[in-house]
Amino acid sequence: MATTPVLISPAELQTMMATEPVVVIDTRDPEAYATGHLPGAVNLREIFTYLATSTAEGLQALKSTFAAHFGAVGLSGAETAVFYEDALNNGYGQSCRGYFLLTWLGYPKIRVLDGGISAWKADGLPTSTEAVTPKPATFPAGLAGADVMLTKDDVKAALGRSDVTLLDVRDVDEWTGESSSPYGRDFAPRKGRLPGAKWIEWYRFMKPGPHGPQFKSPLEVQAECATAGIAPDDTVYLYCFKGARASNTFLALKQAGFSDVRMYFGSWNEWSRDPSLPIDATPPLVTKAPSAMAMAA
Repeated sequence: MATTPVLISPAELQTMMATEPVVVIDTRDPEAYATGHLPGAVNLREIFTYLATSTAEGLQALKSTFAAHFGAVGLSGAETAVFYEDALNNGYGQSCRGYFLLTWLGYPKIRVLDGGISAWKADGLPTSTEAVTPKPATFPAGLAGADVMLTKDDVKAALGRSDVTLLDVRDVDEWTGESSSPYGRDFAPRKGRLPGAKWIEWYRFMKPGPHGPQFKSPLEVQAECATAGIAPDDTVYLYCFKGARASNTFLALKQAGFSDVRMYFGSWNEWSRDPSLPIDATPPLVTKAPSAMAMAA
């Protein structure tokens, strides 16, 4: 059965806004929103800023917080939620984080503006500085959410398993252990990576487009993963620092046909703060296997 694509072009979104119920959600900071946003868009910055933990209490707080937020901006289940950020490469995946959260909550209609507001403006489409008062709705309760959310216990149990691929998509300075986070070198208490994790920096799933960064094609995404030995039928556990950049990768992998992709949403922000959890803090250097000639010597 064909599925609705997640990414929506500016022209498609403009048509949708004129013809069917839509709630457009701007995930940028309030200052950027005030300088110009899509007409009718509401601002919900906490999609990006909320730091989650994966305990039962933490996930319940995450669920109740965003059910309230999404209801307050007008999502009842009848509307299509459309998230956007500035551009796909400089918002740390914040619009995709909204997509991931609603996927987890089981919301039926979710889209992400391809290229963000930068692509919207590049197409000559109008923006507004008018403040928007949302029309609150009751967010649908009891939806069957997707099995995409991992806890730190799930990840701990996966360490060393050959049937699970841990994929780190953080920036290179975090992967090498030079920095603990995008918020500063020492924002989190420990530096390093999950033991046994593979690494593909999240930027690599995008490429330049006519109006700014865009996701690579499914075959190109599959090729990027192949460089790390990851296939579309593998079970992939994603993580970054707080689930934003990994949400960008989650969307890239899902639209590229990867069948079993889940995310550790608490990510390094949670893992690094628990000293009982193992980390690999050694420099990620490649050592060459000895050559046949050396072995024969």
